[in-house]
Amino acid sequence: MNTCRLVYRQLAGVLVICALSSGSAPRVQAAEELPWSDAAIQQHIDLRQYHGKLTADQLDSLVQAGKSLFSASFTVADGVGRPMATQAIIPTKRKRPPRSEFARTAGLDANACVSCHHQPIAGGAGDFTANVFVSEGFQLSDFDSTDPQFSNERNTNHLFGAGLVELLAREMTIELQQQRRSALSEAHETGETIKKKLNAKGVAFGEIIAHADGRIDTRKIRGVDDDLIVKPFSQKGVMTSLRQFTVNALNHHHGMQANERFGARWTGSNDHDEDSSTGEITSGDVSALVAYQATLKLPSQMEMNSDWAAASERGSRLFDQLECNSCHIRSLPLNSLSFTDPGPFDAAGTLRQGESGESSVYDLSLYEWASTLERSDQGQWMVPLFGDLKRHVIADTQVAQLGNELLSQRFVERNEFMTAELWGVGSTAPYGHRGDLTTLGEVIGAHGGDARDSRDRYVKLTEAERTDINAFLKSLIIEP
Repeated sequence: MNTCRLVYRQLAGVLVICALSSGSAPRVQAAEELPWSDAAIQQHIDLRQYHGKLTADQLDSLVQAGKSLFSASFTVADGVGRPMATQAIIPTKRKRPPRSEFARTAGLDANACVSCHHQPIAGGAGDFTANVFVSEGFQLSDFDSTDPQFSNERNTNHLFGAGLVELLAREMTIELQQQRRSALSEAHETGETIKKKLNAKGVAFGEIIAHADGRIDTRKIRGVDDDLIVKPFSQKGVMTSLRQFTVNALNHHHGMQANERFGARWTGSNDHDEDSSTGEITSGDVSALVAYQATLKLPSQMEMNSDWAAASERGSRLFDQLECNSCHIRSLPLNSLSFTDPGPFDAAGTLRQGESGESSVYDLSLYEWASTLERSDQGQWMVPLFGDLKRHVIADTQVAQLGNELLSQRFVERNEFMTAELWGVGSTAPYGHRGDLTTLGEVIGAHGGDARDSRDRYVKLTEAERTDINAFLKSLIIEP
């Protein structure tokens, strides 16, 4: 009796499954299954297999598929290219094909996700060479210039701990929106104008003014959009979720168009970019990529020898004394490690809850790294991101280096940027939103605006004290 076994091969980051039968000739494989096929995607993910709360095995299967997609170098056999569509996040047609499909400005500008997110390992940050160019053209039209009048140049952020960051943002959004509803309710009941401070997880977001007739005055909201949705991704804080970020990036950088945004529902065509390829990225593929990013372990503090540990301890105290921790908050409390995808605040252009059956639920507590999170007295997980998920003015007339962009993005003030999370900062040089500052001392010295007082105190430190702060920050790493 012949027995059948499965042989798994890992080729260029993509899992290929070949069936062999003992005692008989191997079956002939379909072209798309051949290990030497040009296609990086051997099989699309069926999202129907991953609804509800996933078991550990289901989650591992989805994460491994996402890891393979993240590392895969996409080709025209997969659907790379968008000859008649721009990089815009809103599906937008070109009037004519580009002269060259690959371009450093509006893309295509990368073969794989890992082309940019690779430092120090897959999922990490990128060097200056991996910079991306965005502008209002990112949303509306095509552009072909690196001139700051036409595009903003941005360095690549790392993705480690990204699932925790999105969960924090979701909980903060719920808190802020509850405070808005409370203000409206109180104004309606009392017939008076109600002012309410906005605060989520100890982070202040200004105040909201509710009128008895239902009007809301949002002019004093700070660091978040008027919708009070905390958008934790991108350096301007304009990306709500890993899912939105992933769908955007696949189109922008690779010309790989996700059905959930560029398919017939929103564009009236299954080949919006007119590259003769349909079904390039399924909702299951996007979910796999999200699962991979959401489960990347959090950065940590490295083990140090006694001299480095002593310097780091001194630097850590100075970090707080300078009030750097007023924005780079050491840790924020998280109530739940259950990550749903699609999430509660995903918007049109990404798959939303209820549109494809039950959401998938990933239990991040299944991962060993989750056990390293400290717990508060209330049982909350303390996420040590060294950030506040809030935008701040980061430049002024005297210290203007970080406010050098000429174009706004999504109507965020040009001198406002999200607080950079410092976990992993020791592994992710260069620094600044453009990646043009080579040392931590340079980027600290470039802080103006809301951070000006802390920056000025840093500049007045002795060289030995600045070295101690460097020792502390350099200990915050992404482990290989």
